[in-house]
Amino acid sequence: MKRSRYSCLRLLTLLLVTACFNAALAPTAHGAVTLVPVLTGLASPLYVTSAHDGTNRLFVVEQAGRIKVLPPGAMVPTVFLDIVSKVRSGGEQGLLGLAFHPQFATNSRFFVNYTRLADGATVVAEYHASADPVVTAASESVILVVTQPFANHNGGMIEFGNDGFLYIGMGDGGSANDPGSRAQSKDDLLGKILRIDIDNPAGGNLYSSPPGNPYFGATPGRDEIFAIGLRNPFRFSFDRQTGQLYVGDVGQDALEEVDIVAAGGNYGWRVYEGNNCTGLDPGLCNPASFTFPITQYDHSGGRCSVTGGYVYRGTAATLPSGTYVFGDYCAGTIYSLVGGAPNLLIDTALNISSFGEDEDRELYVVGLGGTVHRLADLGGASSNVAVASAGGVASASSTYSSG
Repeated sequence: MKRSRYSCLRLLTLLLVTACFNAALAPTAHGAVTLVPVLTGLASPLYVTSAHDGTNRLFVVEQAGRIKVLPPGAMVPTVFLDIVSKVRSGGEQGLLGLAFHPQFATNSRFFVNYTRLADGATVVAEYHASADPVVTAASESVILVVTQPFANHNGGMIEFGNDGFLYIGMGDGGSANDPGSRAQSKDDLLGKILRIDIDNPAGGNLYSSPPGNPYFGATPGRDEIFAIGLRNPFRFSFDRQTGQLYVGDVGQDALEEVDIVAAGGNYGWRVYEGNNCTGLDPGLCNPASFTFPITQYDHSGGRCSVTGGYVYRGTAATLPSGTYVFGDYCAGTIYSLVGGAPNLLIDTALNISSFGEDEDRELYVVGLGGTVHRLADLGGASSNVAVASAGGVASASSTYSSG
């Protein structure tokens, strides 16, 4: 039987879509490293991490409010936490962060950062893993709530530092040019890196503020603040060898930046964007008052929004130890940095929503379109890779932007 022209066109379209989809999953090489596909079929994934509990599981955060878990050797991930009913999702809102307690293997505690459905506020909450396969939304303990004046610049990253404290990335509250100058206010939690102690509650809260925080006690300012002057620190990480905090801070119109953040530092926004004075507060443009980025880049070549990454400390020697890896959400470019200017590591077709680490400190790249890849040495990467699927076809999404 002859095919109709319409049937042939449908077949051709299907073949082209399949070819493009497979090409997006194929390892993308540049120099000595490649991206090896690990997982597809996810719904707007924003983060991947491990529990560092000896199980070698990968946990993937989906924007709508689910966390999926992939055990070693599994081909289909399962739901670990479902809080869709609590989460306002879309644009830059959603389930944005996940951090496992350093003693998760014995205490089963983990923490999430999400946008609350009712009012768009940022919520940092605690859950406990159990013998049941899915953690229920009802088991939540709310640790911290921060009101958000606008829908964008929510930050979202949470992670434990080498000191055992929980660090929280807070954007400036949104709109453009930080209209409330919140990032520079020491009495506002927006536009900051926060640091809290969730093991020693105090003052009626489920946390306390470490005495080493710069505005603790009688010093004017909020006790929870660790550093100020951030615009949208969507993704950050710790160098597990040195303890340094690397923050990718998303810029406004001109510059994207990476900062090494220390207690009491002021990283410039909204007075500075990168190394440039914005002119929004011209009388404050005194370089001596601020700490500037270790690297920055402009918006040429389709670049628009930095995605902070990790200092490589893996066991497979995929990269030289101490190499910082980060990327750009729009351009899909991945860079390496070992002092000085960043070098192009890989050019991909992904909207890079995050990087992540497994238990061996090997690095992963999350594509908002529904994928997770592992960064691998080109010489050791297998050409026959089994790719786990979350079911269906990877969902294409262009709604998320950390700008």
